[in-house]
Amino acid sequence: MNYEVLEALRQIAQEKNVNRDLVIETLEMGLISAAKRRFGTGDNVEVNIDHTSGEIAVEAIKEIVADDEVENEGLQVGLTHACKTDANAKVGGELRLRLNFADFGRNAIQTTRQVLVQRVREAEREKIYDDYQGRVGEIISGTVQQISRGDILVNIGRAEAVIPLKEQIRKERYRQGDPIRAYLLDVLRSARGPQVVLSRTHPAFLERLFQLEVPEIYEGVIEIKAVSREPGERAKIAVHSNDARIDPVGACVGMKGSRVQAVVRELSNERIDIVPWSEDEAIFFSRALSPATVRRVVIDRREKRMSAIVDEDQLSLAIGKTGQNARLAAQLTGWNVDTLTEARYEEIQAERQATTVPLSDVPGTGQVTRDRLEAAGILSANDLVRVSLTALLDVPGIGETTAEKMRETARELVDAKVSAYREEQARLQAEAEVEKTKSTEDPSE
Repeated sequence: MNYEVLEALRQIAQEKNVNRDLVIETLEMGLISAAKRRFGTGDNVEVNIDHTSGEIAVEAIKEIVADDEVENEGLQVGLTHACKTDANAKVGGELRLRLNFADFGRNAIQTTRQVLVQRVREAEREKIYDDYQGRVGEIISGTVQQISRGDILVNIGRAEAVIPLKEQIRKERYRQGDPIRAYLLDVLRSARGPQVVLSRTHPAFLERLFQLEVPEIYEGVIEIKAVSREPGERAKIAVHSNDARIDPVGACVGMKGSRVQAVVRELSNERIDIVPWSEDEAIFFSRALSPATVRRVVIDRREKRMSAIVDEDQLSLAIGKTGQNARLAAQLTGWNVDTLTEARYEEIQAERQATTVPLSDVPGTGQVTRDRLEAAGILSANDLVRVSLTALLDVPGIGETTAEKMRETARELVDAKVSAYREEQARLQAEAEVEKTKSTEDPSE
């Protein structure tokens, strides 16, 4: 063994991007395993590698015992035999016997090679896993390698990457060799090594693209407060400037729309609305419903619901095709939202007021229970229906069985009153239609 061995180990470490000391340590383990396989010993074998000369010495350390007391030849040596190697040998001492590589045999050397290859492969996989795990949240560039059962396999260099079908923009089509960029979503361990999971539909992908195109976002002058997407179709992004002199929307749009158009092209012409963020929920929601004009916003904090009141001619614009605009606005704000006209809002309020069932009508709610419910903000049977079971269980003295029974009873009472109210409204409307028809047919009346 000489320096060429160390140079070969150094090259292995460099090619596989693993620590050279780990490769040397693995070689030592492999040689110990080979010695155990060939000589039936292992625990008493030492491997010493001279990092300067490259010399590798494998020695078996054996206990010196009387000639008639040798019980394990792998671990012990008789005094007479020991003296042939070391004249100063004595019972109770140790004898170091140099093992000749030529005596290892082909199978033992093969074992060493297998141990080295396996350990280096594991170390390489662990290094790749750690490297990519630290890059979760970044944009990764690669080349389409293969389309397999709808999944896109991407060549990103040292690891295997995949864009699952659910993480792809539906209308996009790729062929082998096409360049592709995606968001690093996760890194999974598998029998074949680390698998990098990419996404082109994740909202954070849109954020990272804007960071690349808008220096003010990358530098932190402009913040992205929220993102909502329906990948490949439409997205909304809420931005805020920490510098009053910089318009966040204008900075994101860029000169003649150059910045936002670069993002749009990357996302297969996904339409992007850039919304100025506001601490005021009502103002923010109004902006999120752009391009529709909102007359006013009604906030119900208990149900975390906002109702946008719009003119009749703005209703379809606010809701959007298949409700898309309203859905994205709800995702962007994080609230439950309603979009309706003033007339419809008044109808809902009138129905809610007319169909309110007092707590006293709910069987099993004594005065003490009603006082505790009211203290928790539950003022009617309608509130009992709307409130979550968890919130109801937080009321002192109410257990799970009682809470469920109370809610079920309240629901029956409220449903009955709502049905009666709607039947009455339908009857009144029908009568009004009849009167209108009569008036039209007989102008003299």
